[in-house]
Amino acid sequence: MDAVWDVLYDVLVVVLIVFVATGAVPVLTAAFHFLMVPLHSVVNHYRRADAYFPRVAVVIPAWNEALVIGATVERMLQLSYPEERLRVYVVDDASTDHTPEVMAGLVGEHPGRVVHLRREQGGQGKAHTLNHGLRIILGDDWAEAVLITDADVIFTPESLQKMTRHLADDKVGAVSAYIAEGSRDRNYMTRFIAIEYVLSQLAARRAQNVLGAQACLAGGAQLHSRANLEAIGGRIPTGTLAEDTVATFESQLHGRRMVFEPRAVVLAEEPRTIDALWKQRLRWARGNVQVSWIYRKVWFRPHRGHHLGNIAFGLSWFSIFLLPFAMVLSSLGLVGLLLLQSELAELVFRALWVTASVCFLFSMLVGIQLDPRIGRHAWREAFLFPGLVSFVVMIAALFPGLIEVWLPSLFGLKLLPWGEYALTLFVYVWISAAMLAAWAARAVEATRVGRWLSPLLIYLVGYGPMLCAITVDSYIKEWRRADASWIKTEKVGRVLG
Repeated sequence: MDAVWDVLYDVLVVVLIVFVATGAVPVLTAAFHFLMVPLHSVVNHYRRADAYFPRVAVVIPAWNEALVIGATVERMLQLSYPEERLRVYVVDDASTDHTPEVMAGLVGEHPGRVVHLRREQGGQGKAHTLNHGLRIILGDDWAEAVLITDADVIFTPESLQKMTRHLADDKVGAVSAYIAEGSRDRNYMTRFIAIEYVLSQLAARRAQNVLGAQACLAGGAQLHSRANLEAIGGRIPTGTLAEDTVATFESQLHGRRMVFEPRAVVLAEEPRTIDALWKQRLRWARGNVQVSWIYRKVWFRPHRGHHLGNIAFGLSWFSIFLLPFAMVLSSLGLVGLLLLQSELAELVFRALWVTASVCFLFSMLVGIQLDPRIGRHAWREAFLFPGLVSFVVMIAALFPGLIEVWLPSLFGLKLLPWGEYALTLFVYVWISAAMLAAWAARAVEATRVGRWLSPLLIYLVGYGPMLCAITVDSYIKEWRRADASWIKTEKVGRVLG
């Protein structure tokens, strides 16, 4: 009987170690992609780019955007681009504010260059609004390229011509710009978002350029060739909450290359509260759940015509999409090893967190130097991206005994055995508990003390765990088939002008 138990014990230990190792997969995958970033200086599309100025139709979906649409259109008309080769089409999705009056003034000031397309029945979502404009734009032979953008973003002067140069290569179907957080009155949330965008765009999308497959064109700055739009049916696919991602996948499946242009900078206003961010990212996360299912026959199936099926791209996608599962499995594995009183528990814990620490430090150092402006004003958020508690856990893993022995001894204290056990248990489950704490931070925000307490909680819990919590919420919402209507993020014109 003892022999049977020994075998079961050994098998269970192996299974638990595999659970813990699962948590290292997303970390190592992210580090691998950051290793690709320096290669972008060699493996890029610039050799096939050239000065190229196609006739560009800018299409802007707008619903109740009176506060921001005027500045957006005016700045678009001031781009360093041949005036006669640029037109702006604002598709008004049955706005009930002063958007029509603002647009009437713009059309009068810029006849022939600004077009107001009014939908009398709106509310169907961004993709339907865009398609209304695309039908009219592509129905005429004037446009050679279409720039899809948002009503609240500001393009820097040289950005469009930096994008169009890639369309000189007819194998390129679309080009995406770098969407940078550009609020003039930043708060803790917009600074976290700024760091996230540096990591997810300037770093990750450079790596995707190197690997040959883009996960998603930036929704507020995607330039399509006319041929590319016609190849995917002349419209943005509807039926999901991730129309940008679906259009990106469909373009690549039709054999065209997607290019990220990091030097084309577009400033955007981003959410300032946990609740606003949660609603925005929940829509994105649910869209990714839908995309993961729609393209289930593409994943991990290499194809000569595109790179979406490559192993590296699949690992990149699912490392983010399934990150919450990896976090929970890691906690289960660590707690299981602790309960089994396995001597491997501490060793495996340290291996996981040391790996996470090194990869985090490497990724952040690579990321923030790509946009020094963001690094200067958001260095605290870069430092605390995984949360202060997680940072302390990293230190505990790097320096054994520091938390449970050295620090208490400085104050003449000594933890009792049960105290050491409780502290160890807390550290082991924190990787998952952080997501629950992020939910709590959102709930606290709505209370009387939330204005100052919720930012403190996010600094403690971490911005990354909050994004994971939102992903979990997306699983739940999709499983329950909750209402999937497109919710507009409120913007009030805080973008730097």
